[in-house]
Amino acid sequence: MSLDRTIRWRGLDPETLEQCNVVANGRDTRVRGAIITPDYGLFYRLKLDENGHLRTARLERTDGRILELFSDGAGNWSDDRAEPLPDLRGCIDIDIWPTPLTNSLPLWRCDWVVGQPQRFGMAWVDGDAMTVRRDVQIYTQLDGRHFRYQGAEGFERVLEVDDDGLVVSYPGLFERA
Repeated sequence: MSLDRTIRWRGLDPETLEQCNVVANGRDTRVRGAIITPDYGLFYRLKLDENGHLRTARLERTDGRILELFSDGAGNWSDDRAEPLPDLRGCIDIDIWPTPLTNSLPLWRCDWVVGQPQRFGMAWVDGDAMTVRRDVQIYTQLDGRHFRYQGAEGFERVLEVDDDGLVVSYPGLFERA
C-alpha cells in the first residue's frame, strides 16, 4: 500500500475534532493524529510493519497521561516497561476510542469477499480512561465502499469508506470534516 493523506473527522457523540496523517510506503505505515475532545486533547502515533501489523502505539493526552504499547506483529503485546500483556494475545490490530482511523487497520490488512464476515481480536484502547483491553469485532464487506461493523453487546453500524479504506461516515459517531 502506498498512501500519503491528511484526513479530518468530526466526532458526533461526543463532539470532537480530529486531524490525522497517514504515510504508507510499502516498508511500513506511520500514522499521526490529534483529537480534541470536550475533556482533553489526545495525540497518537502508530507504526505498522510491511504486512500491516501494528508494531508500536503511543497515546499522549494533554493532561500528561501516556500509554505506550508494543506488538511483535504476531499477536504478542507488551507495555512501556516491557511487561507482557497476555490478555491481548492474538490481537493484531488496535482500535482507539475516539478515532475512526483505527477501523481502517483490518480493512487495509485483509483480503475481502463481499458478504463474508471476518472476526478480529482487537487491542481496544479507551482514550478517556487510558486503558487497554481485548475486544472482538466483526467486519463484513457489503460492497466496494461499505462494511458492516459488529462489536460487543450488539453494537452495529455500516461504515462508508473511501478508495483508500478510510472512514467517510460512521453513523452516529463520526463523519469526514
